Amino acid sequence: MHVDETPTYYTATKKYDLSFPSLEGDIEADVVIIGGGFSGIHTALELAEHGVTNVVVLEAKYLGFGGTSRNGGQVMAGIGHDLDAIRKDVGVEGVKAIFALSDVGPQIMRERIAKYNIDADFRGGYGYMAYNGRQAKTLRGWEKAFKSLGSPYEIRYLEGSEVQQIIGTNVYKAGLLHMGGGQVHSLNLLLGEAKAVTEVYGARIFEYSPALEVSYGNQVVVRTAKGSVKAQKLVWAVDGFNNHIEPELHRSTINVYAFNSVTEPLSDELIKRISPIRGAYSDISPVINYYRITNENRLMFGSATQLIERIPEDLKAWNKRLLLEIFPYLKDVRIDLAWGGSMASSVNLFPQVGTLQDKPNVFYVQGYSGFGVTPSQIICKILAEGILGGSDRYRLISSIPRTGIPGKDHYRALLVSLGKALHQTTGYWHGRR
Repeated sequence: MHVDETPTYYTATKKYDLSFPSLEGDIEADVVIIGGGFSGIHTALELAEHGVTNVVVLEAKYLGFGGTSRNGGQVMAGIGHDLDAIRKDVGVEGVKAIFALSDVGPQIMRERIAKYNIDADFRGGYGYMAYNGRQAKTLRGWEKAFKSLGSPYEIRYLEGSEVQQIIGTNVYKAGLLHMGGGQVHSLNLLLGEAKAVTEVYGARIFEYSPALEVSYGNQVVVRTAKGSVKAQKLVWAVDGFNNHIEPELHRSTINVYAFNSVTEPLSDELIKRISPIRGAYSDISPVINYYRITNENRLMFGSATQLIERIPEDLKAWNKRLLLEIFPYLKDVRIDLAWGGSMASSVNLFPQVGTLQDKPNVFYVQGYSGFGVTPSQIICKILAEGILGGSDRYRLISSIPRTGIPGKDHYRALLVSLGKALHQTTGYWHGRR
């Protein structure tokens, strides 16, 4: 079984027993969305909330098959990895405008969970962790920047022994507690949104209905094995599962693999030692380790390979080794489940939003580069604004050019490894190593 097919913690603990039919017959819609992950469902819900309810979502397998059910469930501030990477495209004022959106993703998530009564195990409390003085200096800057946004939640820098107030390890020099962030069961969030968009607003979702052929024009026609959808507008929301069906989009992202695991259930005493705030955490290195305490008293832990792009043969052992570097006292704890999956990454590690060249009714969103759980909330709101006629922030983000990645189909692992080496090197000078 390929790593993309492995069971995950999310599929094992989902609370919504939803299933949707495959498409049979020819239907029409105002908007057709290809892809039933966070991007597709977020966008459908945003459109429905603004009165565009004749929306069809086509999913090739089942809702959340991709990154939505393979991530760490981290609710983090910000969009993209490093806004300096897009400064040349949007200018200083553009960077300021995008940074001002840092807290909007978590805010949308909280509001949506409350509005539709979604059972997604949301819990506040996030720790950004620093291993050394350079990273600690970066966190001090983040504290000032995050506070400047006027967050109503506690944001506090900790150093030295203070770090033990939020995390039970001595490997970190400093930490930044941000109570506006936290964690979420991402698959239950997606399914709760899908329930709302179909039952409240009447949008239609079809599973096991891969797009086989797309015809562009004033109206778009998407053909599946047993039917078709004719629509005024189309949204590509397939991220790393394009598979050449839309070559223009396929060229500008490359798939990178990340891996997650969960421990056996742990005692309350051990959980309190690991995480006094029962929170979610990540370091700020170029390739991060990220982890959190689940509702069932498990420690979920994830990462990616630091330099050489590869899929470890034994995911449980690989994750356990990294986990023990932070929590050596968990050496006797069993790893119950480990899984992996691909994430579509862009050259600038920033999400891509816009329309295809000379096709103003064909929209796309892709390339979250491993940071999609929370940013997808605000990115898809902005995308919906573009579909509905445009906005200043849609024009800003859609102005960021997509860069093609030559050779990605034949040399994926080599190109990703070279990219990681460059990312690690530049990370030193940006206070991330």
